[in-house]
Amino acid sequence: MPKPENFDKLTPDQKRQARLEAWVNHEGIEFTDPAAEKGYKERAQLFADVFQMKKPKRLPVAIATGFFPFLYAGYSCKDAMYDTDKLGKAMKKFHADFMPDTAASAGLYVPGKVLEILDYKLYHWPGHGVPENTSYQCAEAEFMKPDEYQAYLDDPTDFFIRTYLPRVMGALEPWKELPPFTDLLELPFIPWGMLPFGLPHIQETLKKLMEAGRLSLEFAGKIEEIDNDIITSLGLPKYQGGFSKAPYDVIADTMRGTRAIMLDTFRKRKEIMAAAERNIPFMTRMPYGAYSWGGPPTAFFPLHKGADGFLSPKDFKELYWPSFKAVMLNLIKDGMIPFLFVEGSYNQRLDIITDPDIPAGSTIWYFDKTDMAEVRKHLQGYACFAGNFPSSLLAAGTVDQVKDGVKKLIDTCAGDGGYYVVNGAVLDEATPENLHAYVDTAKEYGVY
Repeated sequence: MPKPENFDKLTPDQKRQARLEAWVNHEGIEFTDPAAEKGYKERAQLFADVFQMKKPKRLPVAIATGFFPFLYAGYSCKDAMYDTDKLGKAMKKFHADFMPDTAASAGLYVPGKVLEILDYKLYHWPGHGVPENTSYQCAEAEFMKPDEYQAYLDDPTDFFIRTYLPRVMGALEPWKELPPFTDLLELPFIPWGMLPFGLPHIQETLKKLMEAGRLSLEFAGKIEEIDNDIITSLGLPKYQGGFSKAPYDVIADTMRGTRAIMLDTFRKRKEIMAAAERNIPFMTRMPYGAYSWGGPPTAFFPLHKGADGFLSPKDFKELYWPSFKAVMLNLIKDGMIPFLFVEGSYNQRLDIITDPDIPAGSTIWYFDKTDMAEVRKHLQGYACFAGNFPSSLLAAGTVDQVKDGVKKLIDTCAGDGGYYVVNGAVLDEATPENLHAYVDTAKEYGVY
């Protein structure tokens, strides 16, 4: 069923409600049997209720998955990125055996062969830079130099094509020789603009892109097949829709790196703010690439350099928050729900993020290590919140410790609604007994 014809005339609240209803009513999904359809709708409604700060029939429970599904199925972390058959089998077994209330997408595990073809330098991944049973590792570098802020501000797309991508992808290193595409003006300039594409080393980059594109297309088809099978046969809705980043994190994570951005905080403050503001339209647009009507209307943001350990409250308010807030407000106006994963802690940020300009009930805050008692004081009645069940306990604790931990977290947070249960960091290691205890306790104890 398509988006309503009068959608653009609706208020932000009405748009959000329409998107949620389309998701809960599984528009565009055909199930294998009535039981799966019934289970899907019930689980999606649990999340829709907490997203809107209501009391659900019971607390929904989610598992933030890392590479655990593959180790559990007897595979390696490398298998997740190089063998889509094993990827599908592991994800199906994981969800069928543990039955959380939401499905994790197989698309979280990108094809390693594509990264190899491109010679991608920002990350190490299982079997490539780190051992086969080790998770990703970010390999930060100054892919944008300190004197290049203005070049980025002048034309971000040109900067990415001719400067950033040649540095972060070895396969595209020759692109630094390309002329600006804005030079392709009027008839006499065309052949000179096309000339580089006749050179063998530039043509080789295009061949690699075509091969990476072919593999990515195959991968996308397989991911759709895997995800649809889990949704339609098990009745587990996905609750993460599109993906984006805070504008500051685009610069700090992807382009400058941690050490460099910390120095820039003192030396290039105005440039940081200008670049973050420049990123607002790009980060607003980004979530729609993975969203279609009837899917979860959430825009997932992994928040990195805004954590307590990276910026003072003053710097967070001045450098990080304004551009990030602008992106959130743009999405909220369109009925999308910013889904904000606070990696690290935001104990010093709770007064800031409860911003009166951001409408109540329009965001989801998912915390890693923040004090959840303080989170409830600040956010209950203002926004949906979740998180901070220690993933380490699922790996190293006992079953009784897991059960007690879940109960304590629910007692601390559940209150008057708007809360669900999820581990605070992605799960690479766990014991099956502990993970069963985590899911089962949340379902049994989390009843209002």
